[in-house]
Amino acid sequence: MVETRSNSCSEHNSTDEELVRLFLESRDNRHFQKLYERYALKVYQKCVTLTKDATRAEDVMHDVFLKLIHKMSSFKTGAKFSTWLFTITHNHCMDLARVSKRRVILVHEAETPEGGGKEELCLQGLFEEEVNLIMLKEALDLLDLEDKAMIYLRYLDDRSIRDIASLFRITESAVKMRLMRSRRKLRRWYHKLSEGSNFF
Repeated sequence: MVETRSNSCSEHNSTDEELVRLFLESRDNRHFQKLYERYALKVYQKCVTLTKDATRAEDVMHDVFLKLIHKMSSFKTGAKFSTWLFTITHNHCMDLARVSKRRVILVHEAETPEGGGKEELCLQGLFEEEVNLIMLKEALDLLDLEDKAMIYLRYLDDRSIRDIASLFRITESAVKMRLMRSRRKLRRWYHKLSEGSNFF
């Protein structure tokens, strides 16, 4: 069971980002401990979701915070700590999944919707965060015809850039530019649909 303890750190009202700065400046573990207290349970719960193993998740959670200590100096001024911590947590769990050759299902729902499969797995690679497959499909439906065609051909049909260029009678460079634009639109629609459902 994950436990957190409060302490007398004078910066108890400091923001996450201020605690990061104070830790980097002083190397006082009290500041890191405060961050641990704020996020240990949330990281543990996310590790449970990603690993599907409640027992293993606690060890993974501790590994994430150990990695966090070493990565703290790479935290960028102006960034949001919770988002950064989510990325570290997510990437660590994905690395473990690849090593163990187990697929981690990245959905909010307990089960993958009907028809789930290659389509969702391929499209998930366009995102750095956890993906809700229902919202992802809704976001796809909101794209205009050309953007949707680009996404489908490249990520669902596994068509090469050269093949797509031939189909659209444009250059390969133009295909790459349009794919970049289509990916940006898809992510924008997805984030609009999922607004208010942040990890932390």
